Amino acid sequence: MHLHNPYTDLPAANSLPTLAPADAPGTPAQRAFAEAVARVEGQRQRLRELKAEQAEARRRYWQQVGPAAATVVQARQALFAPLEEALLLGFFSRLEEQQLTALLLGNARALQDRFGEDAAEMLRKYAPRRRTDDEKEDDEKAAAPAGAPHEQAAEAARNRRKTKQQRAEEAAAQAIRVQEQALLANTKTLYRQLARAHHPDLSRDEATHPQRTELMQRITEAYETNDLYTMLQLLAETTATSPTDDTLLARYTEALSQQQTELKQQLQALQYGENGFSGSTGKKREQEIRQIKRHLKAEAEYLAQVLRLVQEPAGLRQLLRELAAEGHGTV
Repeated sequence: MHLHNPYTDLPAANSLPTLAPADAPGTPAQRAFAEAVARVEGQRQRLRELKAEQAEARRRYWQQVGPAAATVVQARQALFAPLEEALLLGFFSRLEEQQLTALLLGNARALQDRFGEDAAEMLRKYAPRRRTDDEKEDDEKAAAPAGAPHEQAAEAARNRRKTKQQRAEEAAAQAIRVQEQALLANTKTLYRQLARAHHPDLSRDEATHPQRTELMQRITEAYETNDLYTMLQLLAETTATSPTDDTLLARYTEALSQQQTELKQQLQALQYGENGFSGSTGKKREQEIRQIKRHLKAEAEYLAQVLRLVQEPAGLRQLLRELAAEGHGTV
């Protein structure tokens, strides 16, 4: 259900830092790199601000629709306990357990994205973590055999229901993942470069030892979490004291350009996409709220039925099959 917030007027997502002046010190490659870092940081900051603005807008919005929204929130929160218990039963197949996890995540995202509820704990608990290449290779080697006939049929039904736009979106997401993997390959080279320049054991100046130790901790943390942007930001902060080859800087600038593109897409999706909120006033706002209340009442009734089903393993399995057959990942 796509809902619009009539009470907020979000600013444009183009308030980024001013670029360095043309006469800034350094080579053209150094200036281009510093400007790229500033642009990415500006977009990251705008993304944080926009998420906070829309979270607050959603909270104000749902206050206007009153008890109807609260009923849906309570109904969705009530689903967590039986779904988590079901994961511990050992009753369901591996694919069904994946469906249960998707249900938990979808429910948490609905509470957070639509109602402004804090579901961070559930998202941290069940959202897939970034796996290493070794873990991915192990998963491929230990791939499970094909599921039961009804599970295979459900997968086929989902694939048939994919629209041309969905397939295009999946292809674009795959291209982004490929780009990210290419960027992550740069982290080892960058880590070595930063470590050679800033490792405290490589300096005889005792006065700078605490600062170098702290900086090295930041560098190591960024490397261990595959945070290429933070490592590039650290490089930009220290490039004056640790000159970097212009050819290498050009490669890093290109990597940052790819991150700018991805961040721009995230900003546009957040502001104008399915979860974005736009304003309306007067009679249109009143009609909108009445319609939303009707939808919320129907949603609460449906969730009550879902809650009855998930209390028993057989009922939950039936629900999973129905959702899979319809190509849905969550309620």
